[in-house]
Amino acid sequence: MAKVTWKPGTMLYPLPAALVTSKHEDKENIITISWIGTVCTNPPMLSISVRPERYSYELIKKSGEFVVNIPTKDLAFATDFCGVRSGRDVDKFKFLNLTKEKASVVSASIIKECPLALECKVKEILELGSHHMFIAEIVAVNVEESLIDETGKLHLDKAGLLMYNHGRYCVTGEHIGKFGFSVEKKKKKKKR
Repeated sequence: MAKVTWKPGTMLYPLPAALVTSKHEDKENIITISWIGTVCTNPPMLSISVRPERYSYELIKKSGEFVVNIPTKDLAFATDFCGVRSGRDVDKFKFLNLTKEKASVVSASIIKECPLALECKVKEILELGSHHMFIAEIVAVNVEESLIDETGKLHLDKAGLLMYNHGRYCVTGEHIGKFGFSVEKKKKKKKR
């Protein structure tokens, strides 16, 4: 395939579209974050990158914690709204009719309408330029019961999770393989 060279930019897509909740004292907010990534397995850690001028930045910095809520396609409007409107001007929970649930470890709320919520405690803040990266340990995972089968296996593929892809929202779901399928040995069929 022919390629065109562009100036350097953040072209790593698609990304999860996450609704990050934060709380400090009586102030609570939701911010949309797509600059998010896995950092470590043991201990389980992730990172989010936030502009210092954003309302949630100070809440996260002062509290040292946040919740990453993963929305579904049904929350596309709310996800976009939380990324373009400031919590300084509007109570996003109230305006969007989102339900606050008590988290098990952190003080920030879980968004009930999201099927997956990762409670996080900040370990380090890296000041990188336009964004500062919060590196955090995942201290609890909350999963919608209906996505867990009778064997305990999680089926997030059935949730219709939202992704952000270069200015557009899209949905996960089509399977084309599983981890390790490229080296998996085929099972022999039993002879009758």
